[in-house]
Amino acid sequence: MRTGILLILLWIPLLAASQTEVQRDYIEHFKDIAIQEMERAGIPASIKLAQALLESNAGQSELAQRANNHFGIKCGVDWDGKTYMKKDDDYDENGKLVKSCFRSYRRPQESFIAHSEFLRDPKKEWRYGFLFHLDPMDYKSWASGLKKAGYATSATYDSKLIAIIERYQLYQYDRPPVVDPFINVVENTYEDLLIGIFQVNDVDVVIAEEGETPAIIAERTGRDVYKLLQYNEMLTKPNTALKKGDRVFLEPKRNSYRGDRKYHYVKKGETMYDIAQTYGIKLNKLYKKNRMPEKSEPAEDERIILRGRIKKDEDRPKLVGEVLNKSPYPDVINIDDFAWPPEEDPFGEVIEEPEVEKTPPTPVPVLPPPPPLPIETKPVEEEPIPTPPVVIPPPPVIDQPAVVYHTVAPGDTLYSLSKRYNTTVQAIQQLNGISGTLIVVGQQLRVK
Repeated sequence: MRTGILLILLWIPLLAASQTEVQRDYIEHFKDIAIQEMERAGIPASIKLAQALLESNAGQSELAQRANNHFGIKCGVDWDGKTYMKKDDDYDENGKLVKSCFRSYRRPQESFIAHSEFLRDPKKEWRYGFLFHLDPMDYKSWASGLKKAGYATSATYDSKLIAIIERYQLYQYDRPPVVDPFINVVENTYEDLLIGIFQVNDVDVVIAEEGETPAIIAERTGRDVYKLLQYNEMLTKPNTALKKGDRVFLEPKRNSYRGDRKYHYVKKGETMYDIAQTYGIKLNKLYKKNRMPEKSEPAEDERIILRGRIKKDEDRPKLVGEVLNKSPYPDVINIDDFAWPPEEDPFGEVIEEPEVEKTPPTPVPVLPPPPPLPIETKPVEEEPIPTPPVVIPPPPVIDQPAVVYHTVAPGDTLYSLSKRYNTTVQAIQQLNGISGTLIVVGQQLRVK
């Protein structure tokens, strides 16, 4: 018995850690759609994620697994899509628990969008409308508001949401994210949003999920898979594996970009197909606009024109391989690497030292030695030189400088007066006992 209890006690923390990992994986998987819906519909991403975690048990509930319904949204009178029947909280007239009708979706992301539309439904504005006047960063007020509006029957619904948000720090997703400027979600219909259809350059497009193929996207959007292959030039087979985030256009792309941008500057590793998919432009048209050979790729930082066309006398973008990736010159120059005279130039041409015609040196003239000085046998007596009388000059007469005044005229400043009278601003201030630089017209100033 004690051994069994001990094993149970050991398993409890392991199960808790495993459950926490499941919830973190769930958050990582659905945070992007929660943030997108926050930007589109105004519901805090933290609230949406917390509700989804609570309502679907982190995606493990029966309703989430079988109907992709992560918010427990029931059918209602206006729902005409697929349904899933499950006992919940509905009773018949005899008080017997009966099955309730829940909405069924193709993908979990559709239920995240439907949750936004459910709260924004004009018919329910009397019930949920006040939520959209709350501070979108105040998840506590939103949680209390959902409880007050009767979204769930639990008396502690708000406390549960707040606990989930704070445990997993979901409030970090309420900060405004970087929005893709090329995707337009405003003009799409509710049905398009449920399928995941957006618009780029006025063309319908879907964003691929991990593991999807053109065939899967064609099925969930109701399109011809071979048309999709035609619209997306680098997709050649229906079962081509797509990466998460790849754009798949459902209509023919445009010949030019209709947005505000005229140019695109190539990022590292970016291809012409990547640029065509980013802006919704046909790949062959993009090549023609830039006068580039088809199947060629532009070099990094080159400018790609999106509207119009490069003229014949203009340079086309440089291609990969046409731009030197590394300078041919060494980073460090050693003086010992350069001999003088040089034997070869940097391009391999031999440099011959020019012959210089040698001229004989100019002979230096030899001068005769100077004659010897005469030797005197007697010293010569010199007469004393008379000392001149000392004359004391009279003291110089110092002229006293005249006092000069100036009457301030329009436009005069202390600086201009200092230049005119060859003095300084400080000297004028001292002569007149002033400390500032303000002078007025008609004021008499001593300048010398």
